[in-house]
Amino acid sequence: MQNPIRPTLKTEIIPIILILISIPLSFYFYANFPDRVPTHWNFAGEVDGWSSRGFAAFFFPALIAAIYLMMLIIPYADPKRERYDQFKKIYHLVKLVLVIFFVLIYIVSGLIGIGYNLPIKIFIPTGVGLLFIILGNYLGKVKQNWFMGIRTPWTLSSDIVWNKTHRLGGKLFIVAGLIMILGAFIPAKFYGPLFIIGISSVLLIPIIYSYIIYRQEKK
Repeated sequence: MQNPIRPTLKTEIIPIILILISIPLSFYFYANFPDRVPTHWNFAGEVDGWSSRGFAAFFFPALIAAIYLMMLIIPYADPKRERYDQFKKIYHLVKLVLVIFFVLIYIVSGLIGIGYNLPIKIFIPTGVGLLFIILGNYLGKVKQNWFMGIRTPWTLSSDIVWNKTHRLGGKLFIVAGLIMILGAFIPAKFYGPLFIIGISSVLLIPIIYSYIIYRQEKK
C-alpha cells in the first residue's frame, strides 16, 4: 500500500538530516553536562525542573525521531487516508516545522545545560509563538482526517463544519502565537495569565464553535 502522504527524498531529506545531527549532539552534551541538568523553566525564565545527564542528553533526540516516524506511519491507519492527497504538501511542511522546532529547542536547552547563558525566556516563547503562527497559517487548508487538525465528533461528521472550524482555529492559533511572542518581552506576572487565556481559547473555542455550526447545519 502506498503511503497516503507520498514521501519523497525532497520531502524527507531535511528532517532526516536534522535528526541525524541530533545524534552526535546528544553524545557531546552527555559528555559535557553536569550530573543535574536544567530542563524546565517557569514564565520568568527561572529553572524549576532538573533531569539527569542521560535523560537530558538522549530523551529529546529519541522523542524527535519518534514524532517523525509517527507522522510517517499513522496516515496508513487513517480511515480517511484518501484525503491526505489533498493536503500532503501542508502535511510535509508541518512535519518539517515540528522537527526543526524540537531540534532548535534541544540545541538551546543543551547549550544552557553546558553553561552558556542564553535568554531562555525569549527563546522558548518566541519559538512556540512562531510555531503556532505557522500552524495557524495552514490549518484552514487541512482536509478532514482522523489524525491531524481539530478533531471533534462534529468536525468529523461534516466537511462544512470541519472547514469552518479550521478557518477559525487557524486565526486563533495565530493570535495565540502573537501572545506567546509578546510574552517574551513582558513581565512574567502578566505573561502567565495571557498564556493561559491564549491556550484555553485555542482549545475550547473551536470545540464549542464546531458544535454550534453542526447544529446549524442539521437545522
